[in-house]
Amino acid sequence: MEQRKRGRKRLGNKKRYHNVMLRFNDAEYERLTAICESYHLDITQRGVISPLLRRMVLNGKTEEKERLPDTLELAYHINRIGNNINQLVKSAHHKNLRNPNGNLGAEIKRTNELLCELLEITMKA
Repeated sequence: MEQRKRGRKRLGNKKRYHNVMLRFNDAEYERLTAICESYHLDITQRGVISPLLRRMVLNGKTEEKERLPDTLELAYHINRIGNNINQLVKSAHHKNLRNPNGNLGAEIKRTNELLCELLEITMKA
């Protein structure tokens, strides 16, 4: 009679090298225990949570979302807008103009509109 091998199955080339540690707050942990109970799993036993979470993550559906625009380029453009505003304000103070001309007001208004559009884009994503 052939003896059965005991112990954990060998993973071979499927060995897992990357560790991920999760921490849950009380509400999240209660939700996790409810999920385990729905699968009739005892959460206190060792080696129960990892396979469940692995299955849920790897077999779950994922949807690709649009990526955010490059934040470095966005920051660069915002800095340039700020620089332009500073130059406009400096020239207005330098000329000691109490009432800036209509062009300056229109430029500031357009700049504010562009900044609002940029903020809306970043908030949506």
